[in-house]
This record gives sequence, structure tokens and C-alpha cells, in this order.
Amino acid sequence: MYEQIASNKRKSWIIMATFIVVIVGMGYVFDQALQAGYSLFIIAIIFAIFSSFTSYYFSDSISIAMSGAKEVSKSNEVRLYRIVENLSIATGITPPPKVYVIEDMAINAFATGRDPNHAAVAVTRGALVKLEDLELEGVIAHEMSHIKNYDIRTMAIAVVLVGIIAMAGELFIRSQFFRGGDRKEGNGLMMVFAIIGAILAPLMAQLLKMALSRQREFLADASAVNITRYPEGLARALEKIAGDPDPLDHANSATAHLYISNPLKKRGEKISNMFSTHPPIEERIARLRSM
Repeated sequence: MYEQIASNKRKSWIIMATFIVVIVGMGYVFDQALQAGYSLFIIAIIFAIFSSFTSYYFSDSISIAMSGAKEVSKSNEVRLYRIVENLSIATGITPPPKVYVIEDMAINAFATGRDPNHAAVAVTRGALVKLEDLELEGVIAHEMSHIKNYDIRTMAIAVVLVGIIAMAGELFIRSQFFRGGDRKEGNGLMMVFAIIGAILAPLMAQLLKMALSRQREFLADASAVNITRYPEGLARALEKIAGDPDPLDHANSATAHLYISNPLKKRGEKISNMFSTHPPIEERIARLRSM
């Protein structure tokens, strides 16, 4: 576990460093393609540094806002608070994470933040209504494991930075349509590179985010069992999530990887493993029941 924590801390810095290189590189290529001097290159450097700072310190607030979650108090969510506080003691996380509820009847939950001292857990209303205590405890233990293992920092940063890379690529593509025939003739070869980069960079960033997310889910499941000593609780919760007919209305591709189960799943559709933010839920259940 300690090796995983150290690995996640390193990954966070590697992701931010890679993001800076990618954005600065995109700025340089776009500059050369548009023959804009070095204005875009300089802007890209400033933007990359500012975005990395923002993603580190405010990614949790951004993720919470995008999910539509609202912070709740102990007085109006006694059951949820009791479970979070008990598991905080069991995992040694102090102070306990902030607690949020998403007013949605789908069964799901996620954790976010930059470290265990600045963390939050969000649970849907559906999870509170449809899960029994031991099942809800398994779900919260899974999320507490993400906090303890520093998964939350790695993935919350990825939410912001992947979105920014996608936005930069889209803005460049759109600018070419808006400029139309009035644009100056730029460097033809660099223009080709710029367009390819604008298309591929967001895709590669998204695939990296998904690969990181799949790896961490198995570890969080195992860590949750170490906390609760009851794998069946989480296994039953995952079964209910898999069979839940209610969609998560606030789900979006930017934050899908944060949840305990993919909130973008579609009934009757098989999604390629390459583009899935989570490992197959059946495999997770099987692993839990083999413990």
C-alpha cells in the first residue's frame, strides 16, 4: 500500500509535468502553423503553469461542482456521517473528509481532493436509499481507500488537465473554420502537424486517464475489504449498482472515472475495454468473492 501511495504521488507530478510539455508543445506547433511569431507559445507557457496550479488546488471543487453534489451536515445525514466517521477512524484519516450528497436516484459515489487532509466523499441519494448498511459501508470504504492511497489527487488533477487539453485542441480546430479563406497562408507542414495534434492529443490524454482509472479500482476494492473485513458487503453493492435501472443525470465524461462504477454505462450496449473508465463489474465482484 505504501508503495502505491508513493507511486500515486509521483504520478500526480508526472501528469502535471507531461501536461505542461504537451500544452507548450501544442502552443509552439500552433504558432508555427499560423505564423503567429511566438505569441501563442508564450501564452501556452503561462496557461500551462496556471492550469497546473489550478488543477492541484481546486480540482476537488471543480469535480464537486460538475457532479451537482451539495455538502450536508451530520444533523440531516446521520447514517451517512456515522459510516464516514467510523471508516475515517479505521483508516487513520483525520480530519474526516467533507460529505456531499448528489440528489439522484442512481446508485453511485466518488471521492475527490488533493490529499487526505483536503478530501471529500460524495454519495448519491440512490445509494443511501437502496443500499443496506453493510453495502453502503463497503462503498464508502472503497472511496476512503482512494483517499488513503492518494488516488484522488492523481485522478482529480487528470479531470482538469485532460479537459484543458481537449479544449485547446477544439479551439484550434474551430479557429480554422472561422478564419475560412481570409486566413494567411501558414506553414503547410506545421499546419498538418497542428491539426493532427489537435485531434490526437485529447484522445491520448483521455485514454491515459481511463487506463489510470481502471488500475486503481481493483486496488481500492481490495483495500476496502482490508478496512471492513467483509468483502460480501461491497460485492452486493456492486451487484445492485450493475442492476440499477436509474441513470445518473449529472454524469459526464470528464468526471466518469471518479465514480465507483461507470455512470455513463448504457443498457444493452457493450463498451470496448479500451474506452471504459472501469474494469468489468462482474470481474470486480468475482475477485471480491474469492477473498
